[in-house]
Amino acid sequence: MVKTLLKKQFAEIFRSYFYDTKKNKARSKAGTIACIALFVLIMAGFLGGTFGAMAFSLCSPLVAAGAGWLYFAIMGVIAILLGIFGSVFSTYSGLYLAKDNDLLLSMPIPTDKIMFARLLGVYLMGLMYAAVVIVPAVVVYLLTVPFSAAALIGCIVFILLLSVFVLTLSCLLGWVVAKLSLKLKNKSMVTVLISLVFIGLYYFGYFKAMDLIRDLIANVAVYGPTIREKAYGVYLFGSVGLGDPIAIAVCTAVVAAFFGLMWYLLGRSFLAVATATGASEKVKYTARREKQRSAATALLKKEFGRLTSSANYMLNCAMSTLLIPILAVLILIKGPVLVDTLNAVFGGTGGAVTVLFVTALCTASAMNDTAAAAVSLEGSNVWIAQSLPVEAWQVLRAKLRVQMILTMPALLLASVCAAVMLKAPVGETLALLALPQITALFFALLDLTLDLRHANLGWTNELAPIKQSMPVAVAVFGSFGYSIVLAGLYLLLTPPFGAAAYLWIFASVTAAAALLLYLWLRRKGGKLFMEL
Repeated sequence: MVKTLLKKQFAEIFRSYFYDTKKNKARSKAGTIACIALFVLIMAGFLGGTFGAMAFSLCSPLVAAGAGWLYFAIMGVIAILLGIFGSVFSTYSGLYLAKDNDLLLSMPIPTDKIMFARLLGVYLMGLMYAAVVIVPAVVVYLLTVPFSAAALIGCIVFILLLSVFVLTLSCLLGWVVAKLSLKLKNKSMVTVLISLVFIGLYYFGYFKAMDLIRDLIANVAVYGPTIREKAYGVYLFGSVGLGDPIAIAVCTAVVAAFFGLMWYLLGRSFLAVATATGASEKVKYTARREKQRSAATALLKKEFGRLTSSANYMLNCAMSTLLIPILAVLILIKGPVLVDTLNAVFGGTGGAVTVLFVTALCTASAMNDTAAAAVSLEGSNVWIAQSLPVEAWQVLRAKLRVQMILTMPALLLASVCAAVMLKAPVGETLALLALPQITALFFALLDLTLDLRHANLGWTNELAPIKQSMPVAVAVFGSFGYSIVLAGLYLLLTPPFGAAAYLWIFASVTAAAALLLYLWLRRKGGKLFMEL
């Protein structure tokens, strides 16, 4: 029974490797193998190689200084963080709030077996992510020190204890996330905010951790004894990997105690959380007069409602709405230092700094691509938009305006900040203000055109049009190609007529292309939309 339940768990987790949601059918064997090979390449090749290189740089100096325990403590903490990050949301959705909870609980299956199978699935997910860090660390350590049975046993026990500890913390955090999600109304916005906080903390922690690790290596003789004295638990945790029997016994007892407590609490709360339906608020009906809106305003409101109702849509297609204002602030704060660096590199090319700043702003504008999925997201309900008593162009224009509203005001702010900081000649300054706006308009029109011509209305998972469609791929990679051409041509050719003229020529070409796309959408786009 447990084997069957576990097989079902992994079929859900890795469903995308065997089933193509875009085509709504099972993948071929070759497609499945390719997807799995790509996953292994990313996990074992890229991530494993990255952490292996980190382990290689840390191991020798720390072991030589007699602080091998500190090496295992550092790599162990990183493994715990990555393991929790990789498994906490599968804990939330696969253990507590799985969609088939009611179905399984209605069957003659003991609750403890359901709970055990799902815990085992969470354990294996956490182990998979933690192993990306800790397995390369163990391999590097065993290749660095002379072989001994104690070191080998210590490394094996260290991996096992670490994986159980990751499971315990994942269950705790997953329980917190599940309880919060039952009480929240706008879950999509909260998911976006939590994701942004995680991303921000990740990059902040990453750069701080790199500085701390470099400082530790340089001053291990000073910090090692201090950490051992002030944080003895960290010393014991790291000493497990060295095969210290006392450390192994103490850490095993602590991890077992935490796991036992988690199992006890989970057994008492699993049914309550798994069968919860969420908070429901009693709403008292109050008659009120609805304000009349124009068709354009109503359609725009509908499009924004679709955007804000999907965390996936916001995170994948509208992130630059927040990133561009951050870029504006960074330009004011770090801009002068960056300008000095660019002048040192490209000082011989007049106007190169302005061209590079314009390129950066154009790239940021093109990373908002809501229009590249707007038509496809109508899905099987596209008939509703087609049956509205408005022109088809009005429906398309609303989808276009969402991307423009999300991008162009913030982009103008960033352009003004760059213009104030650079103090470039008038021609370059005007181009700095105009070209990013023209580029934003061009990519909004291009994204909508591509999605209209290659609409995917048969999806079963909204991630298919948001992340796995040709229009989105062209929007992302096309923006990089546009930026490479914009900056690369200028730096390679160094036109004699200067940066201002070059930027205005590029703006004219982009505006002409945008005009052609606009005319096509006005004349043929509506008819094509009605025929979907």
